[in-house]
Amino acid sequence: METTKIFTLKNTTEFNALALSIYKYQYRTNKTYHKFCSYLGKTESNVTQIKDIPFLPIQFFKSHNIISGNNTPKTVFTSSGTTGNQTSKHYVTDLSIYEKSYSSAFKHFYGDIKDYCVLALLPSYLEREGSSLIYMANDLIKKSKHPESGFYLNQIDALREKLIALEAKKTKILLLGVSFALLDLIEGTPLQLKHPIIMETGGMKGKRKELIRDELHAILKEGFGVQHIHSEYGMTELLSQAYSKGNGLFKTPPWMKILIRDTEDPLTYQTTGKTGGINIIDLANINSCSFIATQDLGKIYEDNQFEVLGRFDNSDIRGCNLMVL
Repeated sequence: METTKIFTLKNTTEFNALALSIYKYQYRTNKTYHKFCSYLGKTESNVTQIKDIPFLPIQFFKSHNIISGNNTPKTVFTSSGTTGNQTSKHYVTDLSIYEKSYSSAFKHFYGDIKDYCVLALLPSYLEREGSSLIYMANDLIKKSKHPESGFYLNQIDALREKLIALEAKKTKILLLGVSFALLDLIEGTPLQLKHPIIMETGGMKGKRKELIRDELHAILKEGFGVQHIHSEYGMTELLSQAYSKGNGLFKTPPWMKILIRDTEDPLTYQTTGKTGGINIIDLANINSCSFIATQDLGKIYEDNQFEVLGRFDNSDIRGCNLMVL
């Protein structure tokens, strides 16, 4: 299926038309998704608008190979997980689509990556294989072409010195870090920086006590001396990311859309401002599944910004009995 239209969408009408076209393609060529839709009584004939499209529970990526089309996977991205927990596997048949997605999204929200020195503090991700975040960060580091861009594992002191030196040069910095490592960086030695974008990717990974977003961001703002903490919202099962430039409110790129489902009835949707489960349309996921029901809770606002409020407990997940497929 042609993929060039994904990143050239101009309006909602074009998005909706392409989403329905991709639904039909995935319904025809993705065996697991086809079976899931069929159990719900959803077929090409009665899916005529966005809200008719079934959203595949994200847990399917742990138990099934979610692939659309006949192409052979080029790589497999895997989620992090504790010992004994089953991890998600995202079979990617065309890495160029992923590269186009995150490169275009970054440019959409932040401008040319070549304007930045990219520093990545992602120890828990660097220490395992199959991370889509590491793939993205590594490529952005290369694309920045800045001689001092790079990864940091446990070199906290070296990274602190690098930030101070780059700040003195008034260099535009993007510091992409997992939450616990960013806290490690400022612990005991606060910084006063004016130029960097501090972007947290979420997650304590069992290294620290989990904090609510407002508390985490307050500590990071004080520790780095900045007014805003940026956030990246992505996951192994997607090929696109949403970004927040502060206050925990995210925006999606034009080829991505958020809907909020009712927690009691996952086939109906909440109105603006109401809390529910986050459903994601990611048109870049054309070769796996573009319609995913996550385990995150959130709400969407009038301007299409959305907020992530937490996660479902397993006991709260309803409508996923078709996992037996």
